[in-house]
Amino acid sequence: MKAIRRFTVRPVLPEPLRPLSDLARNLRWSWHAGTRDLFRSVDPERWAAAGGDPVRLLGSVAAARLTELAADRDFLDRLGAAAADLDAYMTGERWYQAQTDRLPAAVAYFSPEFGITAALPQYSGGLGILAGDHLKAASDLGVPLVGVGLLYRHGYFRQTLSRDGWQQEHYPVLDPNELPLDQLKEADGTAAQVALALPGGRSLRARIWLAQVGRVPLLLLDSDIEENDLGERGVTDRLYGGGSEHRLLQEMLLGIGGVRAVRAYCALTGHPEPEVFHTNEGHAGFLGLERIAELRADGLDFDAALEAVRAGTVFTTHTPVPAGIDRFDRELVARHFGPQAELPDLEVDRILRLGMETYPAGEPNLFNMAVMGLRLAQRANGVSLLHGNVSREMFAGLWPGFDAEEVPITSVTNGVHAPTWVAPEVYRLGARQIGAERAEEALSVGDSDRWDSVADIADQDIWELRRSLRELLVLEVRERLRASWRQRGAGTAELGWIDGVLDPDVLTIGFARRVPSYKRLTLMLRDRDRLMNLLLHPERPVQFVIAGKAHPADDGGKRLIQELVRFADDPRVRHRIVFLPDYGMAMAQKLYPGCDIWLNNPLRPLEACGTSGMKAALNGCLNLSVLDGWWDEWFQPDFGWAIPTADGAGTDPDRRDDIEAAALYDLLEQRITPSFYERGRGGLPDRWIEMVRRTLSLLGPKVLAGRMVREYVERLYAPAARAHRAMDPDSARALAAWKARVRSAWHGVTVDHVETSVTAATAELGTTLGLRVRVGLGDLGPDDVEVQAVSGRVDEEDRLTDAAAVPLKPVGSPDAEGRWMYEGPLSLDRTGPFGYTVRILPGHRLLASGAELGLLAVPSEDLAGAGLLMR
Repeated sequence: MKAIRRFTVRPVLPEPLRPLSDLARNLRWSWHAGTRDLFRSVDPERWAAAGGDPVRLLGSVAAARLTELAADRDFLDRLGAAAADLDAYMTGERWYQAQTDRLPAAVAYFSPEFGITAALPQYSGGLGILAGDHLKAASDLGVPLVGVGLLYRHGYFRQTLSRDGWQQEHYPVLDPNELPLDQLKEADGTAAQVALALPGGRSLRARIWLAQVGRVPLLLLDSDIEENDLGERGVTDRLYGGGSEHRLLQEMLLGIGGVRAVRAYCALTGHPEPEVFHTNEGHAGFLGLERIAELRADGLDFDAALEAVRAGTVFTTHTPVPAGIDRFDRELVARHFGPQAELPDLEVDRILRLGMETYPAGEPNLFNMAVMGLRLAQRANGVSLLHGNVSREMFAGLWPGFDAEEVPITSVTNGVHAPTWVAPEVYRLGARQIGAERAEEALSVGDSDRWDSVADIADQDIWELRRSLRELLVLEVRERLRASWRQRGAGTAELGWIDGVLDPDVLTIGFARRVPSYKRLTLMLRDRDRLMNLLLHPERPVQFVIAGKAHPADDGGKRLIQELVRFADDPRVRHRIVFLPDYGMAMAQKLYPGCDIWLNNPLRPLEACGTSGMKAALNGCLNLSVLDGWWDEWFQPDFGWAIPTADGAGTDPDRRDDIEAAALYDLLEQRITPSFYERGRGGLPDRWIEMVRRTLSLLGPKVLAGRMVREYVERLYAPAARAHRAMDPDSARALAAWKARVRSAWHGVTVDHVETSVTAATAELGTTLGLRVRVGLGDLGPDDVEVQAVSGRVDEEDRLTDAAAVPLKPVGSPDAEGRWMYEGPLSLDRTGPFGYTVRILPGHRLLASGAELGLLAVPSEDLAGAGLLMR
C-alpha cells in the first residue's frame, strides 16, 4: 500500500544535545572532520547507514541513545567544543575582513547547480561541484557571498546498469524536509515566496529554502508548491531535464526569481544588499533583466539601467563549444516577456536584442544565453588560461574588428576546496608535520606558492600513505561492485570473484567524469591487445577504476559506457578493470585519494578546466592528461605526464584517436609503470615518491579554491563593486547618452596620415621613433577617444603578434579641415621583424575596456606599410 500523505517527523533532542541540531543544519560539517567525527560517535552504525548525513542520522537514532548521550560528560564536552568552534568560525574575522581595500558589501552568486555534499544532491557534474567549492572557499575566506540556485525534487538521476551494461536512470523523490534545509519565513511566520508572471494570466510561484554553507547562505527556489498548477509545480523537477520551454522557465525562475529571492532574504535578515552579481554560466542570465526592471521602476530609462547593471555584473563562461550553450527560439522568449507576461515594463525587442546572435555565422532566430550574459556584464572570464583563449575566439564576433586576444574576456583558473577533497589520512600527515591550525590555513586560504614542509616528510611515510589509500579504495570498489552486480541481477553465488578484484600493491589508474563523446571514455580500448598486456603484465600490471554518467538523452554516451562495461566484464581482466555506476561526491571522495594516476584524455581544447585532476593531485595522485584545461597551464614533468596530441586541422578523427591512444600506451609501458615498480636502495620507488612530493609541494597551492576565490575578489569582484558605486543614476544616464552619441558619430572617425622620425627599413634595438598621426574625429572630440600606437613582432603576412599599445596625445587645436594631430614615442624594444599600426578607440573613464563598444578605426590599406626589420 502507498501512503496518501507524507510527513517528516523530526526528533526532539534532549536540552543538552540541542547544539547538535545547529551543527547538523550548517553544511560546514561536510568539510570539517571534527564535526563529522562527533556525529559518527553518536551511533557509528546509523551514521554509516545514513551515508554520513547528520540530519538523517538524528532522524533515526534511538531515543534511548539520545538520553544516554545527554548524560555523557565526555560527549557533552566534545559537543560544546564543536559548537564553540562553529560560532568562532561564523563570527570571527577571516581573510576578507583583513583586507584594506573597500571590497563589496556582498556578492550574489547564481548557478543552476551546487555540489555541496552528497546529502544535498543538487548537482550533475563539474559545474555544480565548482559552484559548491566556490561557496565553501568563500565561507573559509569570509567573503560575504549569497548563493542562489534551484531546488530540484529529483536532483540529477541515479545511475545503475542493466545486465548487458546499458545505463539506466532512476529519479528518487527528494523531500526538502528531510534535507539540511530551512524555509525562509516572513515576519509573520508564513513561507517567503517569489512569483513570476506567465503568458495567459498564469503565474509561477516558488518558495525559498535556505542551506547554510558555513558563513554563506544558499537560497534554493522550489516550485513544487500547492499554489501552482500541475505544470508549474514541475518546473523544478529535474536538473537539466525537459524541453525548451521547461528549461526557459527554469532559467527565468533562477535569474529573475533568484534576484527577488535575494531581495527578500536581505530584507528579512538584514544581510547587506549585493553590490556585485556573478552568474556562473549563462543559465542565470535573466537576472540582469530583473535588475534593469528594478532600476526602470526607480526612474532610469532602459539604456541607463543597462549601464548600471553591467557595471556590477560578472559573467563566467564554462563551455568551450557553442553546442554547450543554452539557446532558445526567439518567439518562445518573446512570448514569455512583455505586457501579457513577465517584466511588462521592458520592451520585448530590447530584451531580444540582448541575446540575439547578430554577428557573422550567428543564428539570427536564436536567443543565446551566453551572448546575453556577456552583453549584460562588464566583466567576463573563462575558467583556465587556455579556456580564456578559446572563449575569446568563440565570442570574438561580439567585438568586431578586434583581434581575439583583445576580446574583453579574461580567465580565472578554477580551483578545488581542499578541506572537502583531501583525504583525512593526507590531512593528518600534513597536520603532524606543521600542526593542525597551519595545515587548515594552508588548505583553505591558499596564500603561498609552495608547501616546502612537504620536503621534510620521510619517503617511507609518503609511500605507506599512498599504499593505505590504495587499500581503502580497493575495499570501497569491491563493496560497490558487489552492489552493482546485484542490481544487474547476479546472485551471491556468482560473485565470489569480486573478493579478488584489484590489488592494493598494483599501480591504480582512475578515470571518472561525465561521458560526452569529447571526453573519450573508451580511448583506452583503442588497442585492446595492448591494454590487455598492460592489465595482465606479470611484473608491472596496472588496474583501472572507471566511473561516469551519460546524459539521459545521450545514447552515444550510453553506448560508450556499455562498450567499456562489456570489456570490464571479461573474466580475463575483470579483476583489473572495473566500472562503478552512480558516480557522485561520495564515491569521488574515496576515488581521488586511492588512485596513483588520474587519467584525462579529452579532445583538446574542449576541456574548459577539468578539476577532477586537481582533487587527485591534492592527495598525491599524479596526472596523466592531454594538455587541455588547467593541465595545459601548469603541467611540468615533475607533476605527471602529458599525452601528446594530434589536433591538426587536417587530422581525421579516427586517425587522431589512434595516434593519441598509442601515445597513451607508450607512456604507460615505457615511463609510468617502470617509475612505479622500480625500487631504489631502500626498497622504495624513489622517482615516484619524488614526483608525489613535488605534486603536493608545488602544484598543491595552485589548485586551491581559496586561491581561485581570492582572484575573483581581487580581479573581478572589487573592480565591479567600484564600478557599481561609480554608476549612480546621473553617471549611468551620462554614460548611456555618451555611448549613443559615439555610436552614431563613429562613421566620421578616421586615421588619415601616419609619419615617423625613422624612414629606413631597418633600425637598431633601443631606438625610439617619434610618431605623428593625423586623425579625423567627425562630431567627436579628443575627450571621446583614445588614439593608440600598437606595436609588436610581425609575421610573414605583416600581422602583429605579442602586440603592446601605447596612447598618443593630441597636439594643439584642429586644423582648418577639423583634423587633429596626435604625437608620441614608440620604443623599438625587440629584435627581428617588427611593426606597428595606429588605431582609434572610444575612451571614457567608466569603460572597463577600450573594446567594450566593439568600435575601432584603423588606417586604410593604402596607409599600411611593411614592418621594420630590427637588428
